[in-house]
Amino acid sequence: QVQLVESGGGLVQAGDSLRLSCAASGRTFSSYGMGWFRQAPGKEREFVAAISWSGANTYYADSVKGRFTISRDNAKNTVYLEMNSLKPEDTAVYFCAAEHLAGITIATARLSQGYSYWGQGTQVTVSS
Repeated sequence: QVQLVESGGGLVQAGDSLRLSCAASGRTFSSYGMGWFRQAPGKEREFVAAISWSGANTYYADSVKGRFTISRDNAKNTVYLEMNSLKPEDTAVYFCAAEHLAGITIATARLSQGYSYWGQGTQVTVSS
């Protein structure tokens, strides 16, 4: 069982930066692949970024590639999403997700159905 708590959201202007954090409970955090997803009002939840259990592999949605960076600190049981050059279209609730490494693949890492554990989300609002 993994419990996830996101933080770091807020209201910023276009072009600004934010860093989201996701703190995980449990002693086996390093055994989980982690993902960030977002959901804007009236839209489906969409993939943003994912990172393998070791941090060696990262994946990004085309819409954020080059602007967002996912990283993790297994000693702190935390995964981060550094967001730069934010745009109004980045406005959404951002969710952290986790799936045990035995149950995640390169294909499923980009799918919300590929994750068993979710945080409650943190709001990011980017004004123009």
